[in-house]
Amino acid sequence: MAYTLTEVSGFATGTVPWLLVLFGVGLFAGNLLGGRAADRDLHGTLVTVLAVLALVLVGFALTAASPVLPVASLVLKGAFGFATVPPLQMRIMKYARRAPTLASGANIAAFNLGNALGAWIGGVTISAGLGYTAPIWAGAALTLAGLGVLLGAGRLVRRQPTTVPATPRPLDVAA
Repeated sequence: MAYTLTEVSGFATGTVPWLLVLFGVGLFAGNLLGGRAADRDLHGTLVTVLAVLALVLVGFALTAASPVLPVASLVLKGAFGFATVPPLQMRIMKYARRAPTLASGANIAAFNLGNALGAWIGGVTISAGLGYTAPIWAGAALTLAGLGVLLGAGRLVRRQPTTVPATPRPLDVAA
């Protein structure tokens, strides 16, 4: 983000930390509001947030050269990016009734893996000479791919009857 903000948007290097504070405000708001929305409609929240996040990223990439619009994009990117966290955590817990601690840890590991891969993909796009907005386009594409996986998983879940018990059963240590 720093290179996009300085090299494309024209912000001074000393401004970047303050812009990242605004990004952090978006992260906080998104986390709070994403959780509240997921309490009302888990699947709908995830679909909506991922779709809007993809639009925000496309908007950011298209308006990165503007001196003002990237600021709004940063806040929105933070908000919609982190609005995914509570519903994704709730979704994994919904389907992991027998091993919630393991599932929760795996989910956080997946978030960290995604952060690492995202940084790597962003670096690859810049190294390939595609410019400083290329990582944003790559992020939009990955977000749409994630939305596709979510929609596909939702179809599979609706087709198959659930075999997970409503309450966790004690482990059978004799087995």
